[in-house]
Amino acid sequence: MAENTTRPNRRKIRVGVVVSDKMEKTIVVRVQRRKAHAKYGKILRHSSKYYAHDEKKEAHVGDTVEITETRPLSKLKRWRLQRVIVKAK
Repeated sequence: MAENTTRPNRRKIRVGVVVSDKMEKTIVVRVQRRKAHAKYGKILRHSSKYYAHDEKKEAHVGDTVEITETRPLSKLKRWRLQRVIVKAK
């Protein structure tokens, strides 16, 4: 039996801005990414919204946060708040 006790954490991490904190222990995070157009090469911005679990209610609208992938917590929540990087003014 092979002893592989140290398995690296393969969970995805995203950085984005909180766009809503009106739900109980849930925040909505918009993550923007830049991608070149396949044919024309112009840089385009794409954004995705992720529902993340915020147990301590520490993130508010406008904060830059880091979220990490986790097991399904509800119908839409598959992410958890890792840390608040920059607080909004």
